[in-house]
Amino acid sequence: MYYAIIAEDVQDSLPLRKQARAAHLERLDALKSEGRLLVAGPHPAIDGEDPGPAGFSGSLVIAEFPSLRDAQAWADADPYVAAGVYASVVVKPFKKVLP
Repeated sequence: MYYAIIAEDVQDSLPLRKQARAAHLERLDALKSEGRLLVAGPHPAIDGEDPGPAGFSGSLVIAEFPSLRDAQAWADADPYVAAGVYASVVVKPFKKVLP
């Protein structure tokens, strides 16, 4: 089943994101290689493709996991969590309908 991992950043998270980005992307690449990643990306803090120094306000990952417990464990182990990027993370089941 798919699960949505919805994270909200702390204020001024950009320096923290930069510090942990490589490790964060490595985990996402692993999900992609396993064919389990539906979509992943950050939420720009401003209305634009490249937010520049404004940074990001959070992230969304939708991926396949065996259970909610497994999805939560994966989210809890994210390098962005360890680096203090996220103020909160919510994990919930996701049902893909379209496209």
